[in-house]
Amino acid sequence: MPNKTKGNSGNTKFYVKRFWIFVAAAFAFITLLFILLSLGWLGFMPSFEELENPKSNLASEIITADQQVLGKYYIENRSNCHYSDLSPALINALIATEDARFEEHSGVDMRSVLRVLGKTIIGRQRSSGGGSTITQQLAKNLFPRNKNQFKLFMIFTKFKEWIVAAKLERNYTKEEIIAMYFNTVDFGSNSFGIKTAARTYFNKSPDSLKTEEAALMVGILKAPSYYSPIRNPENAMKRREVVLNQMRKYKFITQEQYDSLRVLKLDMSRYTIQDHSAGYGTYFREYLRQYLNEWCTRHKKADGTNYNLYKDGLKIYTTINYKMQKYAEEAVAEHLGKDLQPAFYKHWKGMKNAPFSQLTPEEIEANYTSAMKNSDRYRHLKEAGASDEEIKKEFNTKVAMRLFTWQGERDTVMTPWDSLKYYKWFLHTGLMSMEPQTGYVRAYVGGINYKYFQFDNVKVNRRQVGSTFKPFVYTLAMQEGEFSPCTEIPNLPVTFDMGNGETWTPQNADDKREGEMVTLKWALANSINNISAYLMKRFSPAAVINMARKMGVSSPIDAVPAICLGTPDLSVYEMTGAMSTYANKGVFVEPIFITRIEDKNGNVLENFIPKQQEAMSDVTAYLMIELMKGVVESGTGARLRYKFGLDAPIAGKTGTTQNNSDGWFMGVTPSLTTGVWVGGEVRSIHFRSITLGQGANMALPIWALYMKKVWDDKSLKIPKSSFEKPAVDLSERTDCQKFKQEIKNEEHQFDFSDKY
Repeated sequence: MPNKTKGNSGNTKFYVKRFWIFVAAAFAFITLLFILLSLGWLGFMPSFEELENPKSNLASEIITADQQVLGKYYIENRSNCHYSDLSPALINALIATEDARFEEHSGVDMRSVLRVLGKTIIGRQRSSGGGSTITQQLAKNLFPRNKNQFKLFMIFTKFKEWIVAAKLERNYTKEEIIAMYFNTVDFGSNSFGIKTAARTYFNKSPDSLKTEEAALMVGILKAPSYYSPIRNPENAMKRREVVLNQMRKYKFITQEQYDSLRVLKLDMSRYTIQDHSAGYGTYFREYLRQYLNEWCTRHKKADGTNYNLYKDGLKIYTTINYKMQKYAEEAVAEHLGKDLQPAFYKHWKGMKNAPFSQLTPEEIEANYTSAMKNSDRYRHLKEAGASDEEIKKEFNTKVAMRLFTWQGERDTVMTPWDSLKYYKWFLHTGLMSMEPQTGYVRAYVGGINYKYFQFDNVKVNRRQVGSTFKPFVYTLAMQEGEFSPCTEIPNLPVTFDMGNGETWTPQNADDKREGEMVTLKWALANSINNISAYLMKRFSPAAVINMARKMGVSSPIDAVPAICLGTPDLSVYEMTGAMSTYANKGVFVEPIFITRIEDKNGNVLENFIPKQQEAMSDVTAYLMIELMKGVVESGTGARLRYKFGLDAPIAGKTGTTQNNSDGWFMGVTPSLTTGVWVGGEVRSIHFRSITLGQGANMALPIWALYMKKVWDDKSLKIPKSSFEKPAVDLSERTDCQKFKQEIKNEEHQFDFSDKY
């Protein structure tokens, strides 16, 4: 009889042997698989260098002189922060919700893996949670999966993520991994990374987030759209409660804290979408964007490729002061929105062809047609192959649209053609404020609303400058030495021979003191054309243009006598830079906007130093300051004193062009020079009266409101100091009573010597 026990024993050994062979083979296969995956032989595997410098699209930040982020340039609105920049509540919320054993594992938590295998996969308990650690999620964020791959390959992808997670744990500290995780995740609302998200949802930095805010932010990560506190506030509340419960479970908060925090209502009042057309300094940011794109074409990274403004996380340190920029935009809104624009509507109400002046119906129609062809709607229709008739029909069909008003955006139904007419009514402005000694531009307002009016009225637009050009003419008189602010000249018409058989005789705006002897200081203060013409004839247009060039004016200027009345088209940028020369003792300093550019690691790529040149002597500059102070003390800028109550030393010049098309004011103080222009989109849109259309009414109030805010803010430390005098005694040239006495003495000496 066969020995059955021995047979069974043999079979058992056979199966045991086969089992261990299978286990060994499986182990060898998995080991080989991990080795091949690690070496990158079965698909992409990041190298050590790539782990040291993980790639992600980083937004380049525009940083103000007072360390505020003014705006960003990006494909993904992402900015990095350090572990020290995160609030403890934020870190605790993440660990409690996503990876409670984060401090204990080395990238892969095998306990969680077994739990997922046993409960989620075999037991089909979806509520048991996932097994990915924070480090694994970071690996997936840094090196995204191929979304279209087969499910079988997902296993290999998961193994790859385990390997990357292990490598990350070896290369980075736990704190660095937490920070990197928060820098790579998407929070929705076009906010990538916690730094941007905290600013978007709560308008604060990550280190300032409260516990309930941190719980909300971590909760959003599960599904940014579904748990959006803006789109789905109820879902967001429930998810926040889940996160808070996890924090309670793992002892990050007490039961009492949980009970009080879970019932708090969502406060999204500070939610602000980070948008290129929103926030402060929008026109400045667009000007800077164009400059920086060109800068990137001239500067290369270590790998030989050009810098990318939208991906490389550059730090652009600018000269703009955040508070001063805010005050400048508030001043524009206050004067134009509350005063000047309503006055313009009232002024033109019921008038035929309004708001155009002195144009025929055909010219007005051509203006609207030009505006239509410059619109995005027209361009898109053309690109789609629409005919002229189809485009015309489209522009005359009512559609829902959102309009700009000074009281806020308004939804309405209107034809695009009527919207073109609506926008022609708005007055526009340009303002630039800079430090004369450094050239640093502290405020830059290129228009009234970048979203709706994108033309830059500071750097790009050139308009007739009117009487603000006259200081260039007077500067020559002071520079030559034979004239002073107290020199008297007959207020009589001056005639120019134009060389073609014709003559030109400019006229004063009124007959004030015509025929009398008047001082240069009084003449500039009251913008007397006869005196400007007298000086122009004395020194020549070419000499005046040369002086303007020394003071930074680069726009084309025709060498004709009429420039003495302000016919040249110049920019606010040029005029502000030029007028700053007087406050800087005759040295022109080119206005600059950037102090330095750094890469994402803080390495300085370029420092910026303004160009400068001596345009005139310090004596001439001071004499011009004395002349321009007269404008404020008793001339066309006197309302700065009696209406706005400004008592600081101020030199200034108003400007009003023909038909009141352009209103200017250039204001100079020892610490700041600020230029303001106001006018219609085209020169045919303007006030019909000098009372409303002069620079003193259109532009000067913006300057006054801005400077009042600046001086009232003591944190800015902008003093109301006096202009520094040259070392030489100039009292005989600036004190007109003393000057007259000197003239009498000289005349007496002349008469006495002549008799003998």
